[in-house]
Amino acid sequence: MTLRPLGAAFTALLLAGCAPELNWRDVRPVASAVQLQFPCRPAVQERQLSLAGRAVRLTLHACNAGDKTWGLAQADIVDAERVGPALAELRAAAAANVGAAEGRRLALKVPGANPLAGNERVRLDGRLPDGRPVQMQVAVFAHGTQVYQATVLGERVGDDDAESYFGSIRFGR
Repeated sequence: MTLRPLGAAFTALLLAGCAPELNWRDVRPVASAVQLQFPCRPAVQERQLSLAGRAVRLTLHACNAGDKTWGLAQADIVDAERVGPALAELRAAAAANVGAAEGRRLALKVPGANPLAGNERVRLDGRLPDGRPVQMQVAVFAHGTQVYQATVLGERVGDDDAESYFGSIRFGR
């Protein structure tokens, strides 16, 4: 299985409906050191897929609020040598899932994340499978051998909302 199902999950959640306003709450996914704020209560999905040449279990936390889908995907790559390639695959898959070009790089600072060149945030303009235009901001980063992809997807993704989300991501207490 490839990363394509991850995009399908985000698309399905986007089309499922939206909450009228943002209700930010602290979330700490089970079996993870990451903490962040979601603007809604995330649902959890898991699936097996191939990432950086290894079969992994990917866990996706996602919800809809304010006409956007907010998500955090995580997987343990196990091998530290594969972390960089996994981050590159996650970033490329996000762009491919909305048919976007390379995208514009934005600042990303995640306290406690591995200090890797592959940690980055990009803004993408693309299209949903039904042809509607969509914007996505995606951040990829790692902690140990755990790789993460945080995403905000919607018709319009303003930097303020995205910054609130990405700026809340941290590791440790």
